[in-house]
Amino acid sequence: MLTQFDGLLWFILMLLPLVFLQRFLHREIQAVFLILSRSSEFTIALFSIIFLPGVFLHEFSHYLMAVVLGVPAARFSLIPQMLPNGRLQLGYVETAKTDMIRDSLIGAAPLIAGTALVAFIAATRLELLPIWDALRNGQLNLVWLGITLLPQVRDFPLWFYLAFTVSSTMLPSQSDRHAWLPLGVVIAILLALAVLAGAGPWMLSNLEPSLNTFLRSVAVIVGLSAALHAVLIVPVFILHKILAKITGVDIK
Repeated sequence: MLTQFDGLLWFILMLLPLVFLQRFLHREIQAVFLILSRSSEFTIALFSIIFLPGVFLHEFSHYLMAVVLGVPAARFSLIPQMLPNGRLQLGYVETAKTDMIRDSLIGAAPLIAGTALVAFIAATRLELLPIWDALRNGQLNLVWLGITLLPQVRDFPLWFYLAFTVSSTMLPSQSDRHAWLPLGVVIAILLALAVLAGAGPWMLSNLEPSLNTFLRSVAVIVGLSAALHAVLIVPVFILHKILAKITGVDIK
């Protein structure tokens, strides 16, 4: 039974590290900028510029999904601002309140667009499919060889940067997820009723394989996104500590 739902398990196992690494890396980048500039305004501005491609895709995907679903979108902004809770908001799209299905799809749009773009970059620009095949076959020597050759890929810095900024901003925010809980409850109730009605075996035979394959694929992209963050965390963390020691100023 567990292997039937391993796609969901792998998705969760890849998502949790990405959430942690994203928040940690963002904090470390902001700490470096603050130590260097001693200015919160400069830090916010530079941080926003670095992540602008990802923020644009995040907000534009909200806007486009709203348009496709026929939901009016009033305002679209990429200007960063501090929220009352102390968190930095890099952009936002204001849409009219609608039903929970359309609200959920609008909220999930950045994750859909982000994983699609990261998958495209990984497969067609960074040429990671041979490395993935080698990893699945347990050919670790070929995996390492492929990784060492990655910097030789044409325009590698550009594609690495785009994959990183998009993957680092594609996770839906708390406000994006506001309709997910009620929708999840409704779906859970409908599934329970279907199982009680005797449709469980049919769903396992006809729906589960496709859904499981889809979740495995998404888990791979989320895992790649986590790996991109892990690669950058070490140098940024070391730079933070070196600057703190040199300047005598640290940001906790």
